[in-house]
Amino acid sequence: MDLEAVRTFLAVVDSGRFRQAADELSITQQAVSKRVAALEKDLGVRLLTRTARGAEVTIDGQAFLPHARALLRAEARAVASVRPGRRALRVDVLGRRLAPAALLRDFHQARPEIELDVVTLFDAEAAVAALRAGTIDASFRAVSMPGSRLPEGIEAVPVLDEPLQLLTGPAHALAGAREVTPARLVGHRIWVPGIVSGTEWAAYYADLAAEFGLAIEVAGPDFGTEPLLDTVADSPELATFVGAQTRLVWPEGHDLRRVAVHGPTPVYPHSLLWAVDNPHPALVALREHLSAARRHRPRGADIWTPSWARPRERRSAP
Repeated sequence: MDLEAVRTFLAVVDSGRFRQAADELSITQQAVSKRVAALEKDLGVRLLTRTARGAEVTIDGQAFLPHARALLRAEARAVASVRPGRRALRVDVLGRRLAPAALLRDFHQARPEIELDVVTLFDAEAAVAALRAGTIDASFRAVSMPGSRLPEGIEAVPVLDEPLQLLTGPAHALAGAREVTPARLVGHRIWVPGIVSGTEWAAYYADLAAEFGLAIEVAGPDFGTEPLLDTVADSPELATFVGAQTRLVWPEGHDLRRVAVHGPTPVYPHSLLWAVDNPHPALVALREHLSAARRHRPRGADIWTPSWARPRERRSAP
């Protein structure tokens, strides 16, 4: 249905005259008549009758009138939903318990007037594809893992180097330590289930293990966070890595311990990715907030992260 014809019909109804409707719409009276006639032909009924007093609405026109107004209201809502600054900023955070979600919560507290739509995508490849397609506005990722470079049109900026911590049960040999070095972890079994080959976190843990000679076990099904915590809590041998800002809640009886790792401190490098042609004004606000937060966050010099985990190189889009 031609919404311009519907708009013209309503203009005639509200003004009561074809000529006045033409003036309001900045078109000719002939164009008004043609639009109304085309709408009547499309509907198969007569909507308006010309009289000496102007235009009168027929019975069919009266029946159509509330629906016509509803059509234009729906059009206005549809336009507003995608107009830059009117729709929610859609951001991928990888996981709702992970550090990027905490960064986005901080942004929401600082700018509560900005509406957010939070999603979780599987890996960096899916996130970049969504950015290019325009189905998300931004994504928190580690970039760029070996063999992969960001395509043209996608930018990235580091926003957080998140320290790793060792998570153990109370019977583990390192449970009483306040901190450990990576060298001290050699020979201990570190279980990180759910690592999927080809993802940025798989590349990160592979480099971490190679750099410090760690035994990071990935075998076994990934049943989620709670079963992992159950296993670690009951084991005197197994530990796992968690991000320092990862939100974890466990039963009181588990008595799990979060042990800092220093000398050097392995950090997971979170970056914000976005498409350079994205006009959403809230995207600028998010980048500025994250940049300010990073400037005020204390950073230690003695850290380790893979050499590839910085957004420096680009490749042309295929």
